[in-house]
Amino acid sequence: MNHIINADGKKLGRIASEAAHLLRGKANPSFTRNEEPKERVVIENAGKLFMTEKKQKQKAYQRYSGYPSGLKEETLGKLLARRGVGIVVQRAVYGMLPKNKLRARIIKNLTIKE
Repeated sequence: MNHIINADGKKLGRIASEAAHLLRGKANPSFTRNEEPKERVVIENAGKLFMTEKKQKQKAYQRYSGYPSGLKEETLGKLLARRGVGIVVQRAVYGMLPKNKLRARIIKNLTIKE
């Protein structure tokens, strides 16, 4: 089943939580927690998301290489400039999905259009 979400003028967290809920398939009568749902979500107008300047400066994403001094930190503004809005939305939805083996397969059903 396909779902379309229009992100024009909406906040990132609201869009991400709605997408995560639909991707998980819990609203479906045939929901089974151990099977990958057949739900697909398309987020349109992702470039028109509402984000404040303060959020772009304060929100930081971290990654760790595993080596000493390997903790890298990047602000939301720099990530938007480098990779675009799509990766920011995808990371937000990815963080709201269950932390198990299905998460990587479920996130493949998300399409983001700028």
